[in-house]
Amino acid sequence: MQATRLSIPELILFTPKVFGDERGFFYESFNQAKFAELTGLNRNFVQDNHSKSQKGVLRGLHYQLPPKAQGKLVRVIQGEVFDVAVDMRKSSPTFGQWVGCDLSAENNHQLWIPEGFAHGFVTLSDTAEFLYKTTDYYAPEYEQCILWNDPTIGIDWLIKQEPQLSGKDRLGNAFKEAKYF
Repeated sequence: MQATRLSIPELILFTPKVFGDERGFFYESFNQAKFAELTGLNRNFVQDNHSKSQKGVLRGLHYQLPPKAQGKLVRVIQGEVFDVAVDMRKSSPTFGQWVGCDLSAENNHQLWIPEGFAHGFVTLSDTAEFLYKTTDYYAPEYEQCILWNDPTIGIDWLIKQEPQLSGKDRLGNAFKEAKYF
């Protein structure tokens, strides 16, 4: 497994070593010891989530505040998404900045998004199945949502048409009105 720190260094893109032949493929999608070695972090993942979305569906930008903040290790097992993380840590030099990357079943990339970041993705393929591990349980009373198209953040979602959003995501907060870490 290879780990690459992105332009916000706390965000880490993992590329697994895939063993493939005419029968198919195999790769180790998660190894706690290797995760700790490559990140320098000791995180305990307590919940796995799985979503399926149609093309043009945008989910996010979501995060949970302390004491229920969640780190997420995300990947796509079918299809392709453009995945985004936004730094919500007011004391960070990259506060309000975002990073986006392509996650797909073809590239097998995984993205580590630590606590203190809002997260979202848009489906680029006809459908996509998205898996993520979290470091804390879902706690709706601590959940926050930032508008996907907030001009202060200025995310380029790589889509031309208006995305399909949930009611909750349509009602997200402006970045300037959000609760920060």
